[in-house]
Amino acid sequence: MNGMYGDGPGAFDAFGQDPFDDDEFDDRQGEQEDEGSEFDEALLEEELRQAAAILDPVPAELRQVAMDAYALYDMDARLAELTFDSLVDAIPVRGVTDIPRMLTFTAGELSVDVEVTSEGLMGQVMPPQPAGIEVLNGLQALRPATLTADSMGRFTSDVPPAGPFALRLRTGGEVVVTEWLRA
Repeated sequence: MNGMYGDGPGAFDAFGQDPFDDDEFDDRQGEQEDEGSEFDEALLEEELRQAAAILDPVPAELRQVAMDAYALYDMDARLAELTFDSLVDAIPVRGVTDIPRMLTFTAGELSVDVEVTSEGLMGQVMPPQPAGIEVLNGLQALRPATLTADSMGRFTSDVPPAGPFALRLRTGGEVVVTEWLRA
């Protein structure tokens, strides 16, 4: 390969440059590392937090909702996992408007099917059983709407959830809470 591309000894002489030798390259890397170690990441993080607090503060209502949601955390409750969401898993139908959102939550043997529409929500607890269902909904999370499932596990509400919501089911001695979703 010598000569074809002019990469033999003295190839950089035409441009007045010599390639770095290993010692010079190691020295330059050491200089860069020394400069980086002087940078204080904790100071930068604190300055960014202060700037964000001034330029884009967290609204007081949102902070209160977050604290209320955390206060609702129930150590004895089992979490019902979202296993089906029609917004993600369903096949869209052409020309249909105002499609109800279908949700399925599962916690062990218990599952809850919920249909959310602009007129409200309705659902069923499986296996069928009576249950008390609280609709935890944003600002009203401290005073949730309470629904009652009949002996077939069916329940309805004329009030659609607005914003983030979750369901808390009380069946017998068991408490199950669904994941929070945006309506």
